Amino acid sequence: MLLRIRILCFRFQCLLASDEGQDLIEYALVASLIALGSVTLIGHAGASIKTIFTTISSDLASAAA
Repeated sequence: MLLRIRILCFRFQCLLASDEGQDLIEYALVASLIALGSVTLIGHAGASIKTIFTTISSDLASAAA
């Protein structure tokens, strides 16, 4: 039983010393920043596009009347 506990502790120490997950976390952070920037940009662009189409629609409606 004591040997199993020592083996478990050794594996846990090896897991803590490992840096394999660090790259994955960095990629996840970069991807989340890109997603956040895209959502913000699309939100602002959407409002501008809505204004443009509203202006075009009202100009066409007044020209047809």
